[in-house]
Amino acid sequence: MTRRESRANPGPAGERAAIRPGCRAPQIVGASPAMRDVFEMVGRVAATRSTVLIQGETGTGKELIARAIHAASPRADRPFVPVDCSALAEGVLESELFGHVKGAFTGAMLDKRGLFETADAGTCFLDEVGEISPCVQSKLLRVLQEHEIKRVGGTDSFGVDVRVIAATNRDLGSLIAGGRFREDLFYRLSVVTLQVPPLRERRDDIPLLAAYFLGKYAAASGRPVTAIAPEAMALLVAYEWPGNIRELEHAVERAVALTTSSVVRPEDLPPTCAQTVLAPGAPGSALSLRGVVTRHVRRVLREARWNKKLAAQLLGIHRRTLYRLTKRYGISLSEREPERRERGAPAE
Repeated sequence: MTRRESRANPGPAGERAAIRPGCRAPQIVGASPAMRDVFEMVGRVAATRSTVLIQGETGTGKELIARAIHAASPRADRPFVPVDCSALAEGVLESELFGHVKGAFTGAMLDKRGLFETADAGTCFLDEVGEISPCVQSKLLRVLQEHEIKRVGGTDSFGVDVRVIAATNRDLGSLIAGGRFREDLFYRLSVVTLQVPPLRERRDDIPLLAAYFLGKYAAASGRPVTAIAPEAMALLVAYEWPGNIRELEHAVERAVALTTSSVVRPEDLPPTCAQTVLAPGAPGSALSLRGVVTRHVRRVLREARWNKKLAAQLLGIHRRTLYRLTKRYGISLSEREPERRERGAPAE
């Protein structure tokens, strides 16, 4: 495989879509229709003052989306304050968010500003908002309704100008039905709701993300890893990724650390990815490596409308490598030519 194949840079122009509203905006890699919808929504809601509720599974990049909204907003030069609501006990979270006065509880030796005050004129990002207690929910509702806070143990209220973006991987509707989340707070938080798709529903973005992480960790470690073999990429695309983008990032970081060549091979991937390589059996069972590669290459050829140059670019390989792959696995390069059936190649 040549150095030009499966580069860390993801293919032709237009394959990587990124939100770049300002110099400090985070880059969001993706070109799938689902992510383009997310990008459009971010651009539309950023200029407003509305609260936003970001929903999605763990590891889908909800905080990155929140940072993009803030960076594209008029508040971009003010603080972005993230809070992991699931990591703090009720009393600690209340004090962190709203602050406290001296003597409010044992150990409160001085007055302390809360994170809402710290985020004044900026954005406060409440991650895992579904985990907060009823008491904190009540106080959060007051912030959203009255735009003011009261420190723990205090009597005076302070006005705050803070935009709230919340995120959760929980079904808030079920929590409301079970009496564990306030319905009025839900409506205050979800003025705009943004759903981040799981990675398995945006498989077209996996090669772009894998290439991005490859370049990131190869540069960080100083290792000359420049490519992902087509067989390895096919496994990445076929895997379900229950941990979403976070799991993919760790898988590529591991591969960069363990590979003994400049090319990431299937054996460099985590065992969870390698489990895809099983002998095909009953319908629905895992495919062989041959089957995974064949299905992936055929899908890309169809998306490219059988244009060999474009298909090679989408696969991140040189056109000569595409010819070698199709010859090796019996894949037709023409829509009208019959496929040469080989063991492990899935019927479509």
